[in-house]
Amino acid sequence: MDRFPRTALTIAGSDSGGGAGIQADLKTFLTCHVHGMSAITAVTVQNSLGVSGFYELPPTAVAEQIESVATDIGVDAAKTGMLASAKIIEAVAEVLRRLQIGPLVVDPVAASQHGDALLRADALEALRDRILPLADLVTPNIGEIRLLTGIEVRSDSAAREAAHALFELGPRNVLVKGGHRDGAAAIDLLFDGTTFTQYSAGRRATDHTHGTGDTLAAATCAGLARGLAMPAAVRAGKEFVTGGIDGSFALGSGLGPVGHFWRVKDLDEI
Repeated sequence: MDRFPRTALTIAGSDSGGGAGIQADLKTFLTCHVHGMSAITAVTVQNSLGVSGFYELPPTAVAEQIESVATDIGVDAAKTGMLASAKIIEAVAEVLRRLQIGPLVVDPVAASQHGDALLRADALEALRDRILPLADLVTPNIGEIRLLTGIEVRSDSAAREAAHALFELGPRNVLVKGGHRDGAAAIDLLFDGTTFTQYSAGRRATDHTHGTGDTLAAATCAGLARGLAMPAAVRAGKEFVTGGIDGSFALGSGLGPVGHFWRVKDLDEI
């Protein structure tokens, strides 16, 4: 590797409550030993109870943030989160393609954990057609899979069917997440077009899981930035978010976040 630390770029929305979005990504990057950079797509009005609104940045401002860091600092890996609108998606896709930024992890954020919409109605087709073909990995939950493919993932066979359907949309790898399914374990399924790899972790007895999807994608992105192969990067992401759920905590009156600093030792001594 010719640069230390390695760099990772998040292209996503800001979470004013600090548990998800840009804030979660940057905390994850730091704890996973990469230098985090950001291109903000939208500002959410958000706390532990949910999202009460969001304000998009102009698409040119999003693209210029990406180009600014990519042409000066360099990007070893990138991820997308909340892209908000078709126009922002088109601007992001153009600059990612033109500057050949990657590897790219796409978290196809459509709604918050409370069910609040984070993607305009006109944006789903643009996400499917413009962003997914650029992705080295796409990391949808079962709700996002339903929006992208129409498939309801309620069984292992449906998860495999969904992986095939998503792969046909153009990404080089698909991670079908199982955190929202029933069962004693949260099972994620990685598909590279030929081989399935399964990642399993026992479910934790906590409601404080705000930011899990962002955190998994960011930790996987950090692994790719450090040069890990895709299966190892996904395993590192799964281990990191599982540790974060173990370290989650109550915050405010609603859902608390995962603990992004769970790897930091001796907090009481700082």
